[in-house]
Amino acid sequence: MTTDYYYYEPEQGHGLPHNPLNAIIGPRPIGWISSVNEQGVANLAPYSFFNCFNYQPPIIGFASSGWKNSVENITRTGYFAWNLVTRELASAMNETSASVAAGVDEFALAGLTPAASRKIPVPRVSESPVNFECKLTQCIQLTNAAEEKLNTWLVLGEVVAVHIAAHLLEDGVYQTAKAHPVMRAGGPSAYYGIDESLRFDLIRPDDRG
Repeated sequence: MTTDYYYYEPEQGHGLPHNPLNAIIGPRPIGWISSVNEQGVANLAPYSFFNCFNYQPPIIGFASSGWKNSVENITRTGYFAWNLVTRELASAMNETSASVAAGVDEFALAGLTPAASRKIPVPRVSESPVNFECKLTQCIQLTNAAEEKLNTWLVLGEVVAVHIAAHLLEDGVYQTAKAHPVMRAGGPSAYYGIDESLRFDLIRPDDRG
């Protein structure tokens, strides 16, 4: 069977109604990042490019197109928190994506409640069932293959404290689908949820005994 492929070279453009990159690498977890400026004013913003990059110590990171308020705050203070976006919080998360002036409190803008963290001076989203408290490890300006600097910044942080709502743990195992997480997809407005009915299990070859 012969498979036809659509081919393009990103440098020449994709030639499609919408860039497919985001849809192919997806759905992706949302980096809902809280931070504070040097005056202590809170900032809360979602980032589409987010993931976990190391197990021990746990390191997570997000990429910001442009030097935005979150990056400015984090590089100055050295701290940030990640907050899980659930289906119930999707609209509030979307409100925090608005472009507002530095110093505007997005917690108040979206009607969310800041909760004090234990290890860092940055508030968590109280309504979110999972939060990571993080210390900045690296802020890297990305480059292209020609070693030209891009206006994109990768912020990495070590997770120093974790908060998990107790109802999401069953026999000590975190129940991903039970949290109703929301993930970013392709297109200007597409998001996805997950359902337990879609779960399947694979046993690693080394663990088969």
